[in-house]
Amino acid sequence: MDNAVLSGPIIPTFLRFAIPSILGLLAITTASIVDGIFVGQFVSAEGLAAINLLIPYLSLIFGLALMLSIGGAVRAGYYFGQKQFDAASDVFSQCLITIIVIGLSFMLLSWIFAENILFFLGTPDSILPLILPYFYIINAVLVVQISTMVMYYFIRQDNAQTLASSALISGAIINIVLDALFIIVFDWGLKGAAVATAIAQTIQLIMLGRYFLRTQKKLSFSLIQHHWSEIKPAMFNGGSEFINEISGGLVILVLNWLLVRRLDVEGIAAFAVINYLIFISLMLYYGISDALHLVVSQNHGAKNVQRIRQFLLTALSCILFISISLTLCLVFFPEQISRLFLDKTAENTLQLSKQFIALLWPLFLINGVNVIMSIYLTAIQKPIPSMVIALSRGLFLPILLLLILSWLLPEPKFLIALPLSEWLTFIIAIILFSIYRPSKQTQPSVI
Repeated sequence: MDNAVLSGPIIPTFLRFAIPSILGLLAITTASIVDGIFVGQFVSAEGLAAINLLIPYLSLIFGLALMLSIGGAVRAGYYFGQKQFDAASDVFSQCLITIIVIGLSFMLLSWIFAENILFFLGTPDSILPLILPYFYIINAVLVVQISTMVMYYFIRQDNAQTLASSALISGAIINIVLDALFIIVFDWGLKGAAVATAIAQTIQLIMLGRYFLRTQKKLSFSLIQHHWSEIKPAMFNGGSEFINEISGGLVILVLNWLLVRRLDVEGIAAFAVINYLIFISLMLYYGISDALHLVVSQNHGAKNVQRIRQFLLTALSCILFISISLTLCLVFFPEQISRLFLDKTAENTLQLSKQFIALLWPLFLINGVNVIMSIYLTAIQKPIPSMVIALSRGLFLPILLLLILSWLLPEPKFLIALPLSEWLTFIIAIILFSIYRPSKQTQPSVI
């Protein structure tokens, strides 16, 4: 049978994979945004701050899941390009088993050391009673959530992008409906948001499980694995995605420490609004990236250099359109965006949020291009240069600049460290792309 990834028309083929992925991730984004709106409007600004305080911890777990999901899926895609479906199934089985074990381990440790973890995250004593019930529930949810993530990325390699995206969209809609029920009607507060997420994620996993009922599926799951040879290269190849996620969490951790010290909980709540906007942009970029790593990994396996170049140009065009559109919205509608997440009693937080947007909008012009460059390098199995981009934009540059500028500049002006780090990373990304551009990729490699 013809594989459209290897022989179909470029733009229609790319959109065939990108649109379901964007819709699915956009559904997740919408659910998360609505979650934040419900918490900000019907719980409190402190509730919004509480969710933001957990981001560094959640980023660690999601980083591990993304490392195995994307790194493993890229490796499986390479095997798909060579029609080695048994090898692709081994990658899938080992990644899914590993992430379930990781999730259960984090759940148990978080229940035992909950207050210690929250203290390290910078949680003020004033909101500890608010955040603890949410923290206990969300840790149980994470086991299901990261298993769903692995399933989503792998089954898309077997032309199941419609099933994968429909599961995400259905779960997001259910999450929004249950948020309204539990937070507004039942008045369960943050606990209601966690329960809504738990139910929605379970339904998503069940829907994705329908893949195994297909008669012509190419991936199969086996609990018994005699040779665990695929985990190491999958983790190594997905290392940049882990770095992207965990470094973002570390940046938020440093920001939370700085904001609590200088602006108290109000500063964290104001930045939570910006963080949702960054999340929106990244989900849109990841939707494009999901399609890119799928089509590039398979064409890399088949050594179709020209198609890799064409798919990359298509992805970059989509990214630039989204980036410019988001930036225009931030520049012209900062107050309207901030008011979505904050009620009328949080006027000081609103004004602070508008100041943050005025400082951070240049970040949105270029962060999508950096994400695409990192994903491209992962897809051609060049994890080390991909990690260089990920470390630059997500860890070393932002933290270094935050610490330096927080000493030199008054709050909140030190936040210009974040857009500055993205633009410096862009220079690094261009240099690396010139070294590993498609025309030079004739032999597969993992270095």
